[in-house]
Amino acid sequence: MPHAAERTFVPVRIALLTVSDTRSLAEDRSGDLLQQRVTDAGHHLAARVLLRDDRAEIEAQLRAWVADHAVDVVICTGGTGLTGRDSTPEAFAAVIEKEIPGFGELFRWLSFAKIGTSTIQSRALGGLASATFLFALPGSTSACRDGWDEILVHQLDARTRPCNLIELMPRLLER
Repeated sequence: MPHAAERTFVPVRIALLTVSDTRSLAEDRSGDLLQQRVTDAGHHLAARVLLRDDRAEIEAQLRAWVADHAVDVVICTGGTGLTGRDSTPEAFAAVIEKEIPGFGELFRWLSFAKIGTSTIQSRALGGLASATFLFALPGSTSACRDGWDEILVHQLDARTRPCNLIELMPRLLER
C-alpha cells in the first residue's frame, strides 16, 4: 500500500486476545506473532490475554476493553471456526455496534489463494464498538500473519493512502 510522505505515523494502543481451550500463554505462537508484529510496526501493546472459548468470558473482555480509553484496537485470534466450542464471532456480535464486513471478506479472499475453499470455514470479522476497532482472526499463525501483514498493518497506519482506519478515529464518536 502506498504511503503519503506528508502524513505522520500515529501509534495506537492494541489489545490482543487469544481464544483457546488448549493453549497457554507460553504456547501461544499466534499471540506471540501478533505481539511482535504490533510492536515492530511501532504500536503500543495495551494488554494481552488468553481466554478459554467461552462466549460470556470473551464478551466480558471485549466490553472491558471497549470501555477502556487506553485501548484503541482489539485483535483476537482463535474461536472463529465452526465447531461447537467456537464462539468468538457470537461474542463479537454482542459487542459490535457497526460491522466492517470488508475485513472478513478481504481476509477470506486473501486466504483463498493459500488454502483454497477451506477458507469458507473461517468466520474472521471486523467491527467497531464505541471508538474501538475490533478484529477477529482464526487461531493459526498463518492466518494471523496474513491478517496482520496483508490488511491490518496497512489500515492501522495513518500514512496509508488513499485512506485508513486511523484517520477516522477522531470522528468515531460523532453523532
